[in-house]
Amino acid sequence: ANSLLSRYSEFNTELIDINRLREGRSIRKFTKMQGTGNDYVYFNCIDNPIVNPEGLAVRLSDRHLGVGADGIILICDSQKADVRMRMFNADGSEGKMCGNGIRCVAKYCYDNAIVNKKEMTIETKSGVKKIKIATQNGMAKSITVDMGKAELSPAKVPVKLAGDSIISKKCKIGDKEYDITCVSMGNPHCVVFMPHVENIDIEHIGPQFEESPLFPEGVNVEFVKIVDRHTLKMRVWERGSGETWACGTGACAVAVAAVLNGHCDKNKDVTVKLLGGDLKIRYTDEGVFMTGDAVKVYDGEVEV
Repeated sequence: ANSLLSRYSEFNTELIDINRLREGRSIRKFTKMQGTGNDYVYFNCIDNPIVNPEGLAVRLSDRHLGVGADGIILICDSQKADVRMRMFNADGSEGKMCGNGIRCVAKYCYDNAIVNKKEMTIETKSGVKKIKIATQNGMAKSITVDMGKAELSPAKVPVKLAGDSIISKKCKIGDKEYDITCVSMGNPHCVVFMPHVENIDIEHIGPQFEESPLFPEGVNVEFVKIVDRHTLKMRVWERGSGETWACGTGACAVAVAAVLNGHCDKNKDVTVKLLGGDLKIRYTDEGVFMTGDAVKVYDGEVEV
């Protein structure tokens, strides 16, 4: 019973080489950062890699027994870009992309002189992303990320439905029918437009979407209220983390879905309001561009 409650599983438990046992715990420095309220614990792994990030994500993400975060992000060396980021959810699963996290990686690298330029590239599991940094008093303040093109093909989202794209399609999730629009922004997203999002039982509905057999790799689901043609309000349930204050790739998916459903206009800035703040998204033929903040909360040390 204790094992089941521990949140550890076969994919986030470290395998130990008994011939190379550590003599004791090591001290790792970290930085807590947040973008639009989406908080992660960041480790500089360029010269000092972490052996078991999956298990460390489970331990440190706990808001009562750990540091408290939506997950951890590793900043690593790259052969394709200025740096590489790896992101692990609170359950230890590795994500392909994190829109709020990549902005904080850019700020960390610029403020700590790891990358000495205002335009940089960051490698992710969903490809290399281009970053532009606006500074204030010599520190990164506002960051724009070229998130690449939105993927609408069901096989690439992935979602087990037929057609060239899934736009406002009625599907049964749990015991209720929803109009869903599916978009991949490096991570799979399912967008549901609703009259109100304030009072939905996201703790009950979110897992029904995440665990639906329609989504073989799970899914992030966004519940969205249309305020006007330039403003959207959303709540998000992220696979592996539950409800979070913000999701950068989710905000991009929501803006794309709003344009595809005729609620917003292409090539125009759309403000997406999240629990943690606002993001500006622009959906164009060239790609999806996201602009938002990146904030350092504090530095710390942890025994691992």
